[in-house]
Amino acid sequence: MEKMFKLSSGIQCDVLIVGAGGAGLRCAAHILEKRPGTKIIAVTKVSHPQKSHTSTAQGGLAAVDPNDIVDKPIYHMFDTWKGSDCMADQSVVRKIVDAAWEEIVWLENRGMHFTRDEEGRLSKRTFGGHTVRFGEGTAFRAVFEADRTGKGIMDNVWGEALKGGVTFLDQTILTELLFKNGCCVGAVLFMEKKGEFVGVSAKAVVLATGGCGQVFRVTTNCRQNTGDAHAVVLQAGLPLMDMEAVQFHPTGIVGPGILASETLRSVGGILRNKDLEPFMAKYAPKMKEMAPRDLVARAIETEIREGRGILNPDHNIEHVWIDLRHLSDYVHEVQIPEVSGFFKQFMNLNPRTHLCPVRPSNHYQMGGIPTNSFGEVQKSPDTIIFGLYAAGECGCASFHGFNRLGTNSILELITMGRFVGERVLQYMEERAESLPADAGDRTFSQFAEYLENKNEENIEQIREEMRRMMTENVGVFRTEEGLNTAIRALYAWKERVRSAALRCRGLQMNQELVQRWELDNLLSVSMVIAQGALRRRESRGGHARIDFPLRRDEFNCHTLAYMTDFGKIRFADQRVDMSIYEAKGENFEKFGMIERKY
Repeated sequence: MEKMFKLSSGIQCDVLIVGAGGAGLRCAAHILEKRPGTKIIAVTKVSHPQKSHTSTAQGGLAAVDPNDIVDKPIYHMFDTWKGSDCMADQSVVRKIVDAAWEEIVWLENRGMHFTRDEEGRLSKRTFGGHTVRFGEGTAFRAVFEADRTGKGIMDNVWGEALKGGVTFLDQTILTELLFKNGCCVGAVLFMEKKGEFVGVSAKAVVLATGGCGQVFRVTTNCRQNTGDAHAVVLQAGLPLMDMEAVQFHPTGIVGPGILASETLRSVGGILRNKDLEPFMAKYAPKMKEMAPRDLVARAIETEIREGRGILNPDHNIEHVWIDLRHLSDYVHEVQIPEVSGFFKQFMNLNPRTHLCPVRPSNHYQMGGIPTNSFGEVQKSPDTIIFGLYAAGECGCASFHGFNRLGTNSILELITMGRFVGERVLQYMEERAESLPADAGDRTFSQFAEYLENKNEENIEQIREEMRRMMTENVGVFRTEEGLNTAIRALYAWKERVRSAALRCRGLQMNQELVQRWELDNLLSVSMVIAQGALRRRESRGGHARIDFPLRRDEFNCHTLAYMTDFGKIRFADQRVDMSIYEAKGENFEKFGMIERKY
């Protein structure tokens, strides 16, 4: 059957952007501003760019106003470094923080409706881990558009992309990256609606596909976040970095796992256990509910493990409460209307009069495709792949290290999108290569195997078993026994799905075929996460080992993982950039391997 497949057509463009969310379209907008007429194709897995996961971001994005007499960029850098558990690359931290306010101005100049105060100035709210004077006080640093900031960003960058003439390919997936003479020269796409494989020749390929949250059963992530670019990169022999660094948001709505934004705590929401005790003072005496997410998530899980949780009868899951009843009508109606609506819609609760059930939910992947500060994908610590870039959650320039502060993700995607655009403009001046002769061979072999298999296996059942197992064994708390259990199970599921038959054998709009491909991606990403977590015998940020509860200096390095054959992972280390500390400038001592207390 493999011989029956072919590339139905060839497409040429200047830039191929895979993923039409905030990072991808910010990249496109910058390129088009500087070089109008550039031929850009933006691929989206979903039915419309506005369905991208960026649209679900709620709380805001951090940026220090140059006119702020209290806040300073150096405080934001310090908070990000400390929040990362001393694993963020400091050159990247400085670059993004320094560019942050320019992006706020850029967004507002193009029509974003940031919320303003009664005096007409941009409103700002606080988020966990954001401080002034190196931890002495709380920082009001996040600008926002009510509690739907991501939607505002997407409206903006999508409009700019349309205005610049970007061509969108919806319901299309990336199946293979193409290389020639050591450079990325294009990709193979599968267009679901037509059931066709297409080869795209491009001067530059930008990966901006988002995260891989569907690895876990309880997640705030959209259905399409299955680690597709991560898996394709692994197949190409390139590494992933720090995949064991997974963030679990403290407040997922019990049941659907939907995000109950950190905004709820920034406006005064209080976490309570079954005895209605406000317990966060025990874990973070100074910052309490406004401590970083990893600390709050572990606090909630500890309360539940020690018998102070509440069993939800509808979902048979334990949780704690977030208390919003004391907040004013103004806060409910103006600052958190959408999140309040989630509790009403999914739990039939009124947050003004009822306690709301929450529990940690998988939220963000701090690791990903390793890049430098320009977004160029790295093959090794000292080698980049020319013509290949990554931005947003799928990329890892390591702005977040091992724990991301709230509001830093949208800041990263909007700034890194621009940085990638700047680099692509420089690279495009060089001559593009034609596609290699074997373009598509790997894809055809993979999809032929899917359609030829005859054993009856329920791929959806395997997917759900895998996600449940990952939540139980590779979740907020991890142990050697649990991680080994996860790895053995992943090997077993991979063997089962190798021969799983599909009920539908056609190519056109075959969702079962796409889900089979996604399952391979999820299994690959899960294996890298689990083995990376087993190898890192310490606790750091979002990676918490019960059997190794302390941070250890021998692990002061990034993890690079290469896996071309399933389960056979080659690990390498990459040093953490500590350039701010090493420069020995003012306040440099704040950027050493500092203790992390809140």
